[in-house]
Amino acid sequence: MLVLGIDPGTATTGYGLVTEEPDSSLRAIDFGVILTPANSPMPERLLTLFQRLNEIILLHQPDCGAVEKLFFQRNVTTAITVGEARGIALLSFALAKKPVTEYTPLEVKQSICGYGRAEKGQVQRMVQALLGLPELPQPDDIADALAIAICHLSSSAFMDKIEASQ
Repeated sequence: MLVLGIDPGTATTGYGLVTEEPDSSLRAIDFGVILTPANSPMPERLLTLFQRLNEIILLHQPDCGAVEKLFFQRNVTTAITVGEARGIALLSFALAKKPVTEYTPLEVKQSICGYGRAEKGQVQRMVQALLGLPELPQPDDIADALAIAICHLSSSAFMDKIEASQ
């Protein structure tokens, strides 16, 4: 299964495509960030994000998507813009008829590090180790997107085992 993980943001959106190999190892297929110019009007930034996500989905044809769920934000303005970017990601998956699952940062960190309050650096190092990457995935938006994809693969495998046992 090929999963496209998304760490949404209007300035920087991280994306990461991860697949599970037949030997159960994980492999990063592609990853990066989508940047939008801070001086552009919000509608243009959202359009850029929408177009790039659609290009990535069309190019890689992931089986499904996983998006970070907005959990808590102290800054209301940040929460709103992240929500707008999340909406664009969800819309892109819906238009491509790809199922999408949402995970909170706590769920992702728990899945990747075994501790829901892990720090960014811990997540980056675990993602690097799990995917066998030669370097630390940077910026952290990329590490987060890859972690979200890995979390989904792990959760899907667990749910498959539960369903098989019933």
